[in-house]
Amino acid sequence: MNFAQVQTWVIAHPLHPLHIDCATAIMLKILDGKCKMRDGEKRVMTMLYDAIKSFPGQVLESSLHSLIESARHHNDEALKLLIYEKRLLAETAISRPVMKGFKAMIREQGLLEGAEDDDDEAEQ
Repeated sequence: MNFAQVQTWVIAHPLHPLHIDCATAIMLKILDGKCKMRDGEKRVMTMLYDAIKSFPGQVLESSLHSLIESARHHNDEALKLLIYEKRLLAETAISRPVMKGFKAMIREQGLLEGAEDDDDEAEQ
């Protein structure tokens, strides 16, 4: 799946503000190295985050987006620690059932379909 396909998916499946927060929390987990998704799924989730990061969330601070952007471009220990702390706070703010429901919804709606394929496909 490429970015244009993810954007098309987002248009066809409008996300609730709490789902925007879920995608943001997953991005924090990816940056923190704690995300247990397969590499292909992480790539799709990163594209989903990029497609929705300007949308309003419900419980997470919008300032997280600038932190995430910094963390994506800099490999700094202090920044890693801050990402870790913000991930823990995000996971506390979003209930497990909400996060599990979000993950189930994106799987059921086909966002992660084929995402577990080889890394070579991501470059197509």
